[in-house]
Amino acid sequence: MTQISEKSIVHRINAKEFIEDYWTKRAPGFKSLRREELQSEKMRQWQEEICRHLPTEKPLKILDIGCGAGFFSILLAAKGYDVTGIDLTESMIEEAAALAAEVKSNARFQVMDAEKLSFPDESFDVVVSRNVTWNLPHPEKAYAEWLRVLKTGGLLLNYDAEHGKYHHGDYEKEAVYAHKDVTREMVEQCHQIYHMLDISIFDRPRWDLDILRKLGVSACSADTTVGRRLYPKKDKFYDPAPLFGIVAVK
Repeated sequence: MTQISEKSIVHRINAKEFIEDYWTKRAPGFKSLRREELQSEKMRQWQEEICRHLPTEKPLKILDIGCGAGFFSILLAAKGYDVTGIDLTESMIEEAAALAAEVKSNARFQVMDAEKLSFPDESFDVVVSRNVTWNLPHPEKAYAEWLRVLKTGGLLLNYDAEHGKYHHGDYEKEAVYAHKDVTREMVEQCHQIYHMLDISIFDRPRWDLDILRKLGVSACSADTTVGRRLYPKKDKFYDPAPLFGIVAVK
């Protein structure tokens, strides 16, 4: 199937419905993987990665955008922060709430569109996100919304990669360790998501920095070493897509 024919197929379908369908299928397995990650050294490593950017002199209200099964929400709530996780996919929110209940986390979860947040302006001290931006139909609009709900001087941390590209091309060769139980049909759907969205053609993370500067942030930078530092070994959490981190201050 060529890239052109893939686009012609998916553009007949509402993009968000197509993406939500993919993540609905992924939700049960996603919770299982995140449960294991929360019980591994990765929880502490991610806490250290995120918290080294956070101010320490005050309590923080944090929004976890595209929270999936709640990994970031739960590990940040465990550090004492006031955390709300949102996700477009209802099944993911159900899995996140169930996982939070298992570990007695006080993180809260809501179904919400990352491109159209229902929170008032300047509601949060910090916005975090993991592996979300690559599958947004309107990422520039999403960034604008994320900044809208951030307080002046607030912090945006966005960790992302070109997942659709790598999950398709390296599926057989790498076994895509973090996705070894994903069916071939879902891998192809992930690949189609990658090709249906404009963000896939951008030079990232440079594009992200350009957009954030255009939106008026006071400072922003990119760290392309995150994946190598946090996932150096091909274990059950490894993903071949190079993970990068965006750090921006409103």
